[in-house]
Amino acid sequence: MRAWRGLRRAASSALSSGDGAAPGGRPRRRAWETSLSPLERVRRLLPPEEAAAVGRCAAAAQAPLQTSPEEEEKEEAAAPQVPLEAAGARPGSFRAGELALAEVRRKHNTTVKLLFRLVAGSTLASPGGLLPHRDIIGQLPGQVLRTSAGARLLLRRPSLEEYVLLMPRGPTIAYPKDISAMLMMMDIHPGDTVLETGSGSGAMSLFLSRAVGPKGRVISYEIRDDHHNLAKKNYRHWRAAWEIGRMEEWPDNVDFILKDISTAAADMKSLTLDAIVLDMLNPQSALPVVHPSLKQGGVCAVYLANITQVIDLLDRIRTCKLPFLCERIIEVTHRNWLVLPAKIKNCKSSQMVETQENNEEPPQKEYKEIHIQDQVVLKESEYNESLSDDAETYCLVPYVARPSYWQDAHSAFLTKLRKFRPLLS
Repeated sequence: MRAWRGLRRAASSALSSGDGAAPGGRPRRRAWETSLSPLERVRRLLPPEEAAAVGRCAAAAQAPLQTSPEEEEKEEAAAPQVPLEAAGARPGSFRAGELALAEVRRKHNTTVKLLFRLVAGSTLASPGGLLPHRDIIGQLPGQVLRTSAGARLLLRRPSLEEYVLLMPRGPTIAYPKDISAMLMMMDIHPGDTVLETGSGSGAMSLFLSRAVGPKGRVISYEIRDDHHNLAKKNYRHWRAAWEIGRMEEWPDNVDFILKDISTAAADMKSLTLDAIVLDMLNPQSALPVVHPSLKQGGVCAVYLANITQVIDLLDRIRTCKLPFLCERIIEVTHRNWLVLPAKIKNCKSSQMVETQENNEEPPQKEYKEIHIQDQVVLKESEYNESLSDDAETYCLVPYVARPSYWQDAHSAFLTKLRKFRPLLS
């Protein structure tokens, strides 16, 4: 340290005496000095008068941006204080009474999802072992916990789509892929009034409730008593769990009515509907009752399982001369894909083999066959052709992409009917 200080003193004395000056009388920057800014470099290239003018201009430009600590404190005190709840912050940890979703990874890249309600004294029984609820309460969503058998569980809050697919069912639900298409068909906005015929298990009611918002209204008719009670129960459980976990209230905007829609003509007279959803066996029997309450240009979305039902519906509209135009008849299909690293014979990922400490090139026979879950065989030539130049920089890991075993194929026909006004003769 003393030697270093002596070296710096000698250098500074040399600079003051002119030994370290660059040609032109300018001091030479030493190795231990800090780097020059672009402005300082320009200033050193200019004559002294012009360099001083440039420095004054730069100081004047930065002056408005510099404030004293006292001024900063005054600005912070004058700024409005936004509460944490108003800023959109939500408590993240799990609480007793709310719904939780556990994901268990199984063989063949499958995932088992378990929906349950958190109770302090209960225990989750999963395929990978037991996990007490008290170990989950207080944890943040997205936490991975181990069961009594050592299996790993991913804990998180369920989405509305997952709750609809895993909640108790009576009749077959309208699947979320179809519900989203029907919501786009009807073009529902917050504040709208929507009629639903066929409450079922309450899946469509929940999505409609979220779409219309707190200022909207959903009127759901159901003819069967068991379906009516189940839809109300599922809707109530979701609202209660949402309020506990999200610290905000889910809108209570669904009116469940136990009644046959074909006998509710008197109830429809006092309503003005923005959209209608028909999820029943014979929707043609409900159209003459509900169409007077639908606004001009409104959409009626019909959910039917068979194409013959669609034909009967359109035939009834034609013979009864109902003011509806059939705009679209669609079915929604999703094709799921799996993209996974290829596996060699010893069931290890090729990425694991390539990243071993001895990065020697494996024998050619190890690349002879690459077995995937569905027994797809890749020969050596196919393996080399499937790798691009970019892939070679990532440890030569081959990936195999193929459609998933389980596909979301046909579930229903969605018919879009729009109410129009006939021409006056």
